[in-house]
Amino acid sequence: MAVRHLTWLKIRARGQGRVARACALAAVTAAACVWDASAAPTVNFKPPPWPDPPVAPVAVSPGDAALAPEDRPAALPAADWLDAQVELARRGFSSGSIDGVAGPQTRAALVAYQTQAGLEPTGALDEPTRFHLALVRPAWEEVELTEADFAGLQPVSPTWLEKSQQPAMAHETVLERLAERAHAHPGLVRKLNPGFDWTQATPGARVRLPAVGPVQLATPLAHLHIRLADRVLQGRDADGRLVVHFPVSIARDVAKRPVGELHITVVVPNPDYTFNPEVFPESEEGRRLGRKLMIPPGPNNPVGLAWIGLDRPGYGIHGTPLPEQVGRTESHGCVRLANWDALTLLPPVWVGMPVQIEP
Repeated sequence: MAVRHLTWLKIRARGQGRVARACALAAVTAAACVWDASAAPTVNFKPPPWPDPPVAPVAVSPGDAALAPEDRPAALPAADWLDAQVELARRGFSSGSIDGVAGPQTRAALVAYQTQAGLEPTGALDEPTRFHLALVRPAWEEVELTEADFAGLQPVSPTWLEKSQQPAMAHETVLERLAERAHAHPGLVRKLNPGFDWTQATPGARVRLPAVGPVQLATPLAHLHIRLADRVLQGRDADGRLVVHFPVSIARDVAKRPVGELHITVVVPNPDYTFNPEVFPESEEGRRLGRKLMIPPGPNNPVGLAWIGLDRPGYGIHGTPLPEQVGRTESHGCVRLANWDALTLLPPVWVGMPVQIEP
């Protein structure tokens, strides 16, 4: 995509300030998390007007404080929860789907970041936290849609048999594709582009999106820690320093929630998925079929864009076709993340890595 960074949409200086998809897949993804190896949040956000000319920056990101002044990138404190969600995501502290709302997942991500940064873990956007979350890049970008953004879009078939016959489990709409690319809730993307008819979108149209960008961790991970009660997955380095924080969905049935120390056995990007009728006794279609089916890879695959298998048969950490529901619904047994968080987790994990799961 051709991308042009916007100037700052929100400025905050001392003494002055300026201010889905829930479809028929829900039942499938709630159940389809066993690997066979043999309410969307309210979006309360009024889109800002197109920006004025840039104002001189008033803060320096703490990570750049040791640089000479002339070498420091321009930075501004996080002005609101949208800024905070974008910058937290860039730093590996995900709130799930970016929606501009200070909900439980966003506050949990902020508390985790504050703790790691040595700040008071208030869960609030106080002044020290705003400074630490100073943005060195705009929180938004204007994107020109290209032919590639529309390539391969197709409806997701309603039955397991039809799914197995599709060439890929691709995105259904360009809105879904762009929202996932921006780590955003589709409702927020609509709010950012009032009056834009997504059903009539064509290459060459320009839209505004959160500008998270690829998240690459600079610090290797030593182990993962999943807290089931809090529905979070965290990764730490060899010194115990918190590096990543992601919201997750867990098993609906308490008896299916693994507890204790497990280990990673396999790491698979863009996996396919085996539908096994024995795992879905409630499926009338499965009882009729009486055989396994291979579901092709893609973002709408039941395990999303990544599979991290654990040393307990049938259990793993994986993505999902419904990222806006992560942390708000429960899976069939595995640990489910938004696709973008699952992809962030792939490079730093390794076979044999310990995964501590606590109730």
